[in-house]
Amino acid sequence: MSEKQVSASVIRRLPRYYRFLGMLAENGTERISSGELSAKMGLTASQIRQDLNCFGGFGQQGYGYNVVALREEIGKILGLDLPKKTILIGAGNLGRAILTHMNFEEKSFSIAGIFDRDENYTGEILEGIAIRHTDDLEEFCQAEKPDVAILCVPKMASEDLVRRLVAVGIKGFWNFSHYDIGVHYPGLAVENVHLGDSLMTLCYSMQDLENRGEKEE
Repeated sequence: MSEKQVSASVIRRLPRYYRFLGMLAENGTERISSGELSAKMGLTASQIRQDLNCFGGFGQQGYGYNVVALREEIGKILGLDLPKKTILIGAGNLGRAILTHMNFEEKSFSIAGIFDRDENYTGEILEGIAIRHTDDLEEFCQAEKPDVAILCVPKMASEDLVRRLVAVGIKGFWNFSHYDIGVHYPGLAVENVHLGDSLMTLCYSMQDLENRGEKEE
């Protein structure tokens, strides 16, 4: 099966496999079966085998998976072996929290520039990088040629920023704004992060648990 035919649900599980295999490697585990991995991840062994078979055969009958080798292969599938120069737009609370707590280098993203329209932030050093005004975006991007932009700005500011960023060659967006980039620019790689949606999903899950408990009673 080619990667173009792989379902979104399978792709969504790959980072989780990568993370779990990393923890196993740190604990000294050299090999693991699909059954053992399923018990740790809460998936079925069949599901794991089907997911991995989308990209070729990685395991051996009677041996299982080599933990380090499988993690490396999944990393390549995810593109973690390809460095991506990244800029962050929006140096407010959300942008600062992301920069402080996310290990970008580990995932092959290097922060090359930080921008904000608030002049009070201009020149401030954040994680070793001087914050620039958004007026400097085009000049910076033409010189540094970043691949990815992280948007930590309100929706009303996003439309113009995205237009400018696309014009200077940005191909990928980690989008924390509520502006639907993919609708207007279908040729881009966009990962939307809606924290409110995640919270509402939690709300549903709690309600579902409560309803199932009532039925059992």
